[in-house]
Amino acid sequence: MFLVDDHRTMLWGIERLIESAGDRMQLLGSATSIEELLESPDSRDADVLVLDLDLGGTDSSTSLATLQRTLRARILVLTGARDADAHRRAVLAGARGVVKKEEAVDVLLRAIEKVHEGDVWVNRALIGDIMDMLKGGHPPVDEHTAKISSLTPKELEVIASVVRHKGAKSLVLAESLGISEHTLRNHLTVIYHKLELRGRLELYVYAKEHGIGPAKS
Repeated sequence: MFLVDDHRTMLWGIERLIESAGDRMQLLGSATSIEELLESPDSRDADVLVLDLDLGGTDSSTSLATLQRTLRARILVLTGARDADAHRRAVLAGARGVVKKEEAVDVLLRAIEKVHEGDVWVNRALIGDIMDMLKGGHPPVDEHTAKISSLTPKELEVIASVVRHKGAKSLVLAESLGISEHTLRNHLTVIYHKLELRGRLELYVYAKEHGIGPAKS
């Protein structure tokens, strides 16, 4: 198996967990990004890929199609997010399971084994939601709802900061989010692409019109 998580402490912990499993499973390697994963020759031999859903604020489910074309591994998503929409997107994109980081460590080990055996590791509520969607049980969403639902929790946090600090310099926004200006620019570029906008002013107006912003107290 192979691990991908942008938090090195989390990687270290999962590596120790895999080692504790003994002969039940073998860790071939780890990476902190999709690019690093694809550059590793060991990833080609892995039969299970444990992939963090939020890599540097980017929804890694958007990379699942590429990973499935490139690697033979079955993909198990590991996430700290409780957003059911994000979990659905991952499964619909090809993930064979979803495990939340808050769950007990033995849950992750069992999920890895089940995915390795060809099973799926998804809770019943999520399976029901997905089946309803595939059967057309959910009403079609409008264009803006679809765009907004594609945003990751981190991207929504960035938009909230843009609304909260209207007209502020990038440095102020970055500091409020605890990230670098470079990372902020990367997030904004992805947000502009997803929402089909051309800059912070349009983003501010769009967020106000569609109720995206700081939570009301």
